[in-house]
Amino acid sequence: MNINDVIPRNLGMNPNSRVHPGKVWPRPEGATHVKEFHIYRYDPDSGQPPRLDTYFVDLDKCGPMVLDALIKIKNEIDSTLTFRRSCREGVCGSCAMNMHGTNWLACTRAIRDIPGAVEIYPLNSMPVIKDLVPDQTHAFAQYESIEPWLKTSTPPPDRERLQSPAERARLDGYYECILCFCCTGGCPSWWWNGDRFMGPAVLLQAYRALVDSRDEASGERLDYLQDPFKLYRCHTILNCTRTCPKGLNPGHAIAELKKLMVEREH
Repeated sequence: MNINDVIPRNLGMNPNSRVHPGKVWPRPEGATHVKEFHIYRYDPDSGQPPRLDTYFVDLDKCGPMVLDALIKIKNEIDSTLTFRRSCREGVCGSCAMNMHGTNWLACTRAIRDIPGAVEIYPLNSMPVIKDLVPDQTHAFAQYESIEPWLKTSTPPPDRERLQSPAERARLDGYYECILCFCCTGGCPSWWWNGDRFMGPAVLLQAYRALVDSRDEASGERLDYLQDPFKLYRCHTILNCTRTCPKGLNPGHAIAELKKLMVEREH
């Protein structure tokens, strides 16, 4: 069976697309410390198939991170290159992309850590708006569906709802998620069932709300996840944990969600 015959149509991909060789830009003159970059280029409005353009960057005149190289390429070599970026500090999650086969943040991925030519693609399994910019509309719609805010039924207190140090500590490893969706883009279960499976980033956020002592909607939240696909399509492959640039463990959060489901049934 040809893998292209079974690509889910809901992912917005063209199963007949192949990445073609693209333009090779000239090497910088007189540079002695040069790094080669192969960057995915695709404009759906052009009617042309995706291609892989080759650029050469003088590392002696470039910052240390992959994002620095992308900015240099856009500013000095090819202004048509399109990508997202904002904070440059590993906080906003905007520059999530696939580099050297791993989803990560371009602003925290050091060029020196990548051997050979640097291959850069958009996040896996998301429709491409242009070049390295994936369409995350569906992922954020799934995030909105879990109602990721504190919900209470008791009257509000006269002051803020306090937590003990132990209660606050239960949020460690979950509140740090920046919704870059590196984990979701790297999850095979989401590739094939992304229309119904919530994906690791959203499920981590769901667990974060459930363990927050200030939230009073645990039953309602578990009811929403009680579905053959929303939670239980996770097969513990753990790509999500391996590819989290913040060092979090979405796989553990999903396992804990499953435990909560079992505990409430007994």
